[in-house]
Amino acid sequence: MQSVLSQFIAYLESKDLSFKDYQGLHHWSINEIGPFWESIATFFDISFSKKYTFSYKPGTNFKDAKWFSGAKISYAHHVFRQSNDDFPAIKYQEEFSEYKEISWNAMTQKTLEFQKILIQNNVRFGDRVVAYCCNTPESVAAFLAVNSLGAIWSSCSPEFGLDAVLDRFDSLRPTFLFYNSAYYYNGKSIDVNSTIEKLKDNLLSLNAYLDLNNHQSFQFKAKSVQIKFRAVPFDHPIWILFTSGTTGKPKAITHRTGGIILEHFKALAIHQNVKQKENYFWYSTTGWMMWNFALSSLLLGSTLCIYNGSPNYPDNGTLWRFADRANINHFGHGASYYEGILEKLPKELINHHLNALKTIGSTGSPLYPKTYHELDKIFSNQKIISVSGGTDICSAFIGGNPDLAIIPGEIQCKMLGAAVEVWDDRGKKLLNKMGELVLTKPLPSMPVFFWDDPNFKKYRESYFSKYETVWNHGDWASETLNAGFIIHGRSDSTLNRFGVRIGSSEIYKVVNQLPEVQDSLVIHLKDENSDRLILFVKTKIFIENDTIKIIIRNKCSPRHVPDEIFNIPEIPYTISGKKIETPIKRILMGAEVDKVISKDSLRNPTAINYFKKFKS
Repeated sequence: MQSVLSQFIAYLESKDLSFKDYQGLHHWSINEIGPFWESIATFFDISFSKKYTFSYKPGTNFKDAKWFSGAKISYAHHVFRQSNDDFPAIKYQEEFSEYKEISWNAMTQKTLEFQKILIQNNVRFGDRVVAYCCNTPESVAAFLAVNSLGAIWSSCSPEFGLDAVLDRFDSLRPTFLFYNSAYYYNGKSIDVNSTIEKLKDNLLSLNAYLDLNNHQSFQFKAKSVQIKFRAVPFDHPIWILFTSGTTGKPKAITHRTGGIILEHFKALAIHQNVKQKENYFWYSTTGWMMWNFALSSLLLGSTLCIYNGSPNYPDNGTLWRFADRANINHFGHGASYYEGILEKLPKELINHHLNALKTIGSTGSPLYPKTYHELDKIFSNQKIISVSGGTDICSAFIGGNPDLAIIPGEIQCKMLGAAVEVWDDRGKKLLNKMGELVLTKPLPSMPVFFWDDPNFKKYRESYFSKYETVWNHGDWASETLNAGFIIHGRSDSTLNRFGVRIGSSEIYKVVNQLPEVQDSLVIHLKDENSDRLILFVKTKIFIENDTIKIIIRNKCSPRHVPDEIFNIPEIPYTISGKKIETPIKRILMGAEVDKVISKDSLRNPTAINYFKKFKS
């Protein structure tokens, strides 16, 4: 069957455009930016309630670029125009409930129910609505109701501790809170009412709140209902996502509605070959951008498949049983999940009959060649694709191509519209050498701004501090001679834990508040053979390692808990007072000290000696 990419190329050829190969198509997409994104809008029949005057106008910098000027659009409208009695909107499973399918009719009814509640509580256009919630059908309906009013959504998973949630939500001044007061995970019932009460007390802007646990029923009603959708300007915020908090409080990345719609149609359909009536699944929580990305499968008329709970309870075959029951066509998870199942292969994957599967998706960290080869033995009839991007664009820069061969260990291609290159520190383009992943031209899905950054100071520091006029993403990458990419990890100190990025500063914030601890340093060591999160602490008096782990788990989340903790005499700092993380990581991975850090730049150079000799 013809891929969506092939259909798109045929459409462009009908407009008197022709391309020798994919590289030619990509070259056109980044050099004719306006016509390319207009072609995406036309090919996917994007509905503008108010037409744009022009599609793209460059600015003096990335953030000043203008996109689809004057246009008005609605995300929720594009979802519900796919409403159909022939296939369900959602297929759902959680640890302690029966598998169920939710019709488009029932999803419409639930969204309308939430819309009425929001209106009754005076939620208006531009208000922020936050959700401390699980990945459930009612959370999806809550988002769609928020979006239908032109309000702005932001969510966190209930595994996040109070401090981590307040760091994210407080600056948004939300007027309404959705939450789950309790949930199941790993065979246990977890009550978070105490955290909810503290959130209500601390988020002073709240006018109202709703426990989603009391709104879990979805009912089909013969009567057809219509939802009113408020179309918003192309640049109007759709949701606010948060960075991991590596260098301080998590940054509130605000995405434009129109940019997300265009980008997700392109990324899901063209690059992952997702089609109408197919079943799409990517394991995620509401605190990770992949929740938002997977949600957009609904834009394409696909059925969104959701599993809420531990991917390894009661055993590591649980997601594959769900895949079988739901006839999942596209299965996605973090790379570390696949590494885990290969260590002890679930019986469901031994001579499996998951014949509906078309793609196996991986993100969150590099998929190593060894892992790819082992997966390919199991999924010989499926395409195994890796994608890499991030919260910053709520999508990927590099990803899959259904019509190209896969080279193990490489991500197939630059995605259309993404002007990706790898540069050295002097701004010279590199080929087949490691360097910084950059974008030389803007994308419509780049942040419209950071919420609490009126002068764009954090925005510029985040993306343009290294190369003034070019977006530096912070990934350490190489472009291969095959036009593919290898991601070697973050070039900064972001931790990548079980496929989800977290920030070192979130751990420091908790650990350094302990009266016994003077200072700390967290390092994530990950390669093909191991995955270890190590916490080094300098203490005033003795404290049990288990005590530290319990506090981190309660204040942050289980993903933040280190594998090992070591008491050390001193934490290394630069003269300017910055803790050095990335150089220490490289030293622990075997790099020579002089090649990763100048001791003259350190306030306390003897602190390096411990790490030179470190063995655990």
